[in-house]
Amino acid sequence: TPAGFTASKILWLKRHEPEAFAKLAHILLPHDYINFVLSGELAMECGDASGTGFFDPVKRCFDEQGMSAIDERLPEWLPDLIGPDAALGGLREEWAKEWGLRAGVPISPGSGDNMMSALGAGAVRPGVSVMSLGTSGTMFAQAEQAIIDPAGEIAPFCDATGHWLPLLCTLNCTTVTEEVRAGTGLDHDALTALAGSVSPGCDGVSFLPYLAGERTPNWPAASGALLGLREGSLQPGVLYRAAMEGASFALVAGLERLRSLGVVTEELRLVGGGSKNPLWRQIVADITGLSVRQPSEPESAALGGALQSLALQGAGSQIDVLRGIHVPLEDAVVDPNPSAKEAYEEAFGLYEARSRHLFA
Repeated sequence: TPAGFTASKILWLKRHEPEAFAKLAHILLPHDYINFVLSGELAMECGDASGTGFFDPVKRCFDEQGMSAIDERLPEWLPDLIGPDAALGGLREEWAKEWGLRAGVPISPGSGDNMMSALGAGAVRPGVSVMSLGTSGTMFAQAEQAIIDPAGEIAPFCDATGHWLPLLCTLNCTTVTEEVRAGTGLDHDALTALAGSVSPGCDGVSFLPYLAGERTPNWPAASGALLGLREGSLQPGVLYRAAMEGASFALVAGLERLRSLGVVTEELRLVGGGSKNPLWRQIVADITGLSVRQPSEPESAALGGALQSLALQGAGSQIDVLRGIHVPLEDAVVDPNPSAKEAYEEAFGLYEARSRHLFA
């Protein structure tokens, strides 16, 4: 189980802080604790629960074998599971008075950040995929059945509509471009202008972006590397473009893996801080060969949370409301540049070969 999953954290607590572990009464994810404070109810939604490391995404329940490997008492400490369309009790009177609201206002269950981002980006039907260029990077798409990757590269998450959200997560994305900014002393606008004059593929320069190690592939001891340097390569524009390309290649590997597992990825929506950069949007379109659009609301996870809450107020089937969401998109569409296709195929091949040679 990856270190970021709840299972690993519980085991760490058990091994390194046994006195604290002995006091355990309940185990909640952070937003579940907030819900508990607001409503007094203990519950966990399946989308976020599927990232605990002891959850069966096919049956949508906690996995008994996984729990027993951690501690036989774990089932006693976990809350009940609820669906994404189920209200979690109501707002407690003390908070209602303090905030000027009526007591009993229904509280939506919430979910994981990527599950909420999928809602806010409109990835609620097959074919819509999302790439998030944040501090870490994610690549995910909605699926109508659980996707189990035998290689473990794609996380078998549930989404927040009662379906599934196969997802790849990398540790290094905008942190890589930020490192170039800090190292050169130039701001992102200046670096983007310089990088725009550099040819796709950076003439063979690969920026392997593993500054914090890597989660996917599972290379925790990996480090960042610049390879393929020639005279003149250590220019700010080259470094910045290579950083954007390297971080994108890591996510495109996830896109290819999703497709190999049968996940349909016809539309690509870009979110996260890096999506604000016009050159990065073009790079993503060129590398993936897909047209790129952005949701009108850049904070897709926050919008997803609001949409989930709104669905609780709707008539009829609440799950149908969630699955029928159509979020507004920006009018601008970034189409792939056919002339960059060959250069990026070569650059992606170099990136993969060099990464495996150093770290696999």
